[in-house]
Amino acid sequence: MKVLLVNTSEHRGGAAIACGRLMQALRRSGVDARMLVAVNDDSDAIGYCDTPYKRWLYKWAFLWERVEIFTQNGLSRANLFAVSTADTGQNITSHPAVQEADIIHLHWVNQGFLSLSALQQILSLGKPVVWTMHDMWPTTGICHHARTCDRYTDSCGQCMFLNSTHDHDLSHRTFVRKQGIYSTAPLHFVTCSAWLRNLAERSALLKSSDTVCNIPNPIDTQYFVPGDKSDARRTLRLPEDKKLILFGAVNAADKRKGIDYFIDTLRILHDRNYSLSKKIELVVFGSTAHMAMESLPYRCTSMGYITSPETMRDIYRAADVYVTPSLEENLPNTIMEAMACGTPCVGFDIGGIPEMINATNGYVAQYKDAADMAHGIANVLDDDNYPSKSKAAREKVITEYGEKAVASRYISLYRSLLDK
Repeated sequence: MKVLLVNTSEHRGGAAIACGRLMQALRRSGVDARMLVAVNDDSDAIGYCDTPYKRWLYKWAFLWERVEIFTQNGLSRANLFAVSTADTGQNITSHPAVQEADIIHLHWVNQGFLSLSALQQILSLGKPVVWTMHDMWPTTGICHHARTCDRYTDSCGQCMFLNSTHDHDLSHRTFVRKQGIYSTAPLHFVTCSAWLRNLAERSALLKSSDTVCNIPNPIDTQYFVPGDKSDARRTLRLPEDKKLILFGAVNAADKRKGIDYFIDTLRILHDRNYSLSKKIELVVFGSTAHMAMESLPYRCTSMGYITSPETMRDIYRAADVYVTPSLEENLPNTIMEAMACGTPCVGFDIGGIPEMINATNGYVAQYKDAADMAHGIANVLDDDNYPSKSKAAREKVITEYGEKAVASRYISLYRSLLDK
């Protein structure tokens, strides 16, 4: 069985990481799995844009789509990356990896990689096509997260991301295009969380589909393992006598990552738990340059953007709690990684987060409630049964997100499609 995984990026973003991990998990289970991306970073993935001309076309497609959205949005940069139209992209059907594959497995393919026309061309090959949804885009007109809008359950239109009041706006027109394409051949949708599956099943695009299933992303629990906390802190030059709160994001400036709520949480935690606060320090990773470190109530160490998996593992091991104040999430890799390393997590009750965190391994705070999040952090750090929370966090990951468990579910899906 030859499976081709298709994703825009090889490493950048949660979908890319999840896709790469699935490739490795499938390979370890005996599947001939490869990954096709727009531009590859190393030899482990195949780069479709392997000539200067193809790379130019890819950049042009990306820029054209942003210009289209910019003009439709009244020349506003707001929500410029909250939506995608897939009007332009690459036709990958003639690539040898696509021709040789028994299964085409799509992941996150936006921002100039695959267009809707390219998707139709893939479906015309007659091969089974699986599409793992890392956000809502396959089930809406143009948005990646519908938030409070439910117009995707009908036909979109009046798109709030375009400040539109028209029924037949860009979101509706794209919705209708998707409807026509989806009707030409079966697409087999997979969601990474039960939360996303429930949303997907409400979409008018998928109402005729009986092939929406939920399979989580995998993680290598032999690599992400607990380690000696003191050793990790010495390696990273972090204090050994403090309670370390960890926060990170690829782009913390993105308001959807909840940075404002996180700052409010820290201030509340400091004001209400002063005795505990004397022991607390903050560790952040990723793009956090905009954070006013000096205004935070705790001493903060910035680790910068981390590219080394070994360093990231040490950071999880060093932390006492990982906090994710994200306002939109599916099934965060960072929570999975932290829990696999035995680090309890605190997050808002949104998306797939409550499927991962519970009272035995961390704390789920009420949505957008900074005071409750502060309570949750204190609850974890002050818990006399902290070792039990740490153990429960890792056991949750091993049981539900381990490579073998996830790979076997995908292999069963692939075989069922090939047997039809």
